[in-house]
Amino acid sequence: MAPFETPGAHHRETTPEDIVVEWDVPIEMDDGLVLRADVYRPTGEGRHPVLITYGPYGKGLPFQQGYETSWEIMARNHPDVTAGSTNRFQNWEVVDPEKWVPRGYVCVRVDSRGAGRSPGKMDLWSARETRDFHDCIEWAGTQPWSNGKVGLNGISYYAMNQWQVAALQPEHLAAICVWEGASDWYRDMSHHGGILCTFVSNWIPMQVTTVQHGRGEDGPRDPNSGLLVCGDEKLSEEERAANLTDLDVQFRRHPLDDELYAERTPDFEKITVPLLSAGNWGGQGLHLRGNVEGYVRSASPQKWLEMHGLEHWSHFYTDYGRELQLRFFDHFLKGEDNGWPDQPPVQLNVRHVDSTFVVRPEQSWPLERTEWTRFYLDAGAGSLSTDRPSSEASVAYDTTGDGASFTLGPLPEQVEVTGPLAAKLFVESSTADADLFLVVRVFSPEGEEVVFHGALDPHTPVAQGWLRASHRKLDDKLSLPYRPYHTHDEVQPLQPGEVYEVDVEIWPTCLVVPAGYTITLDVRGKDYVYPGPAEHLSNMKNPMTGCGPFVHDDPQDRPAELFDGTVTVHTGGDRQSYLLLPLVPSA
Repeated sequence: MAPFETPGAHHRETTPEDIVVEWDVPIEMDDGLVLRADVYRPTGEGRHPVLITYGPYGKGLPFQQGYETSWEIMARNHPDVTAGSTNRFQNWEVVDPEKWVPRGYVCVRVDSRGAGRSPGKMDLWSARETRDFHDCIEWAGTQPWSNGKVGLNGISYYAMNQWQVAALQPEHLAAICVWEGASDWYRDMSHHGGILCTFVSNWIPMQVTTVQHGRGEDGPRDPNSGLLVCGDEKLSEEERAANLTDLDVQFRRHPLDDELYAERTPDFEKITVPLLSAGNWGGQGLHLRGNVEGYVRSASPQKWLEMHGLEHWSHFYTDYGRELQLRFFDHFLKGEDNGWPDQPPVQLNVRHVDSTFVVRPEQSWPLERTEWTRFYLDAGAGSLSTDRPSSEASVAYDTTGDGASFTLGPLPEQVEVTGPLAAKLFVESSTADADLFLVVRVFSPEGEEVVFHGALDPHTPVAQGWLRASHRKLDDKLSLPYRPYHTHDEVQPLQPGEVYEVDVEIWPTCLVVPAGYTITLDVRGKDYVYPGPAEHLSNMKNPMTGCGPFVHDDPQDRPAELFDGTVTVHTGGDRQSYLLLPLVPSA
């Protein structure tokens, strides 16, 4: 075997761009199971830093084939993504080796256990997966082409599992870039405010089992290597089902935050490597909260937060995002003195109502100069005001309808809302429970709603929050005035007709709202729906109606006898319901 050839590769090639590609390299796990990886590296005998990903999307499935509409949108809107690359090695939510290998990096893509060409039982985000990922990192850090420094860089699944494996502190792990990655499997993903989100039930059959190991000739073929994406072995549907721990079923069986989620949620105090956490203002329903929480709670002494907009995947690949990642990794994996230590701790793409963004450095999250302002609800006037209503009032709404609205404005002057939001409500229900859907909306002087292309949905509102009233119990240690934190460890039923005080977390947002615009808080009994035509993505089952695939419409989780009723919001007097907004004065 020649020097710097990775043992066991199916075959090798050197591209015209001088990239050595080694297909289907074996990596043995501690239990003897062999995972398969593709390695992209520079030619020659140098030692280089490694960027590695581990996940279930099929290392051999081209982005353009598996996620056609997502690729088309990105290629059309961001020509810098496709420029300078043949794009033949593009793969969903991981780096393009044609843009990283020439910069002196080795790129390793590992099919996770039970996915693609790796055999075994697939148990998504489990402790078994995290241990596998740990072992893959250690393998990459000890190869002859490695300089011993391994970085993690990827979107979504490939970001979420970075939190987990970083907490295991692999010896060769030198830095992580968590690009749009949730960090709490209960609060960010499965149960928003205690309400089951049906995303996973659609995501698994659309994006995971389609590339599960054992599909053989029924699966796609990698046009670059010629290998079958899902392995050469053909398993029956029953065998493949037995090789999958169905997380959707598990989420339904575990409505409280218990051991299922504890296994998957990292110990942030053990995350100590240099960290770049990049979140999306439009990531309501999955990743947004996790990027912020992970950044704030991780123990890393060297950590940075970046917040952007646009689609879920775009900025990871644009020159803006790639160059930010490159500076970060060049410093921590190569030791380059490139000014990264002077990078501000927080970099925000400040959002404006015309969907433009202005990059602004900050020193902290939340911003130190935030003016936390309570806007009190007045049910009689349907308004929001900094003045406490002296008179008690109430408004009732049918939970199957559009809810109750409270409006601030028209604004006499421009305001900026940037940071986490929260609400305190005094509510009663005609049933023994109530699901509260809070939507912060902004309207132009002409009455047109300001929506944005979110991470997935092209008509995403400004901010959203959720709470099942029977999950109102707070964690006193983790709750903050601007970010209530619920334990979700017991159900506290409501007594119909009684009034209850509840605190609702509303996920962070950023928007400069011009004078003459209005800000509205909707309190509803069901998901927000954008009043316009729905759009579709090829890899998503749900139509895009305002919340993307992050909806809460499971009839078993939300039986009509509990959640189809009347909710009354009380305001004024001794029941001062309010919306807390993070107002940011001009610097």
